[in-house]
Amino acid sequence: MKVEVNGQEIATTDTGFLTNIEDWTEEVASVIAQQEGIELTQKHWDVINYLRDEFINNKENQPNTRNMIKDIGKLWGEKIDSKALFDLFPGNPSKQAGRIGGLPESRRKGGY
Repeated sequence: MKVEVNGQEIATTDTGFLTNIEDWTEEVASVIAQQEGIELTQKHWDVINYLRDEFINNKENQPNTRNMIKDIGKLWGEKIDSKALFDLFPGNPSKQAGRIGGLPESRRKGGY
């Protein structure tokens, strides 16, 4: 997958993750989301920014879906379930939102 923003090609892995987190901008995120058929809303940005904050400011933490449900539910002030996240990111919330957020591919070995 190739990402091109303002005539500049951004390097990605074979699975579409940025090779350099420093190349990420909101404009890059919008292009990746568009390629994946996602129109970004404020809730999408909440999840993307949460994942970026966890990775950048919490020792490269990449939360799984269970932790995302708890943390995003607190952020939104409502009880949510995995369906709420999969409705936003049908290609797996932590992976797809992480890819759009410019994060490296998850090193976790599956699981909930």
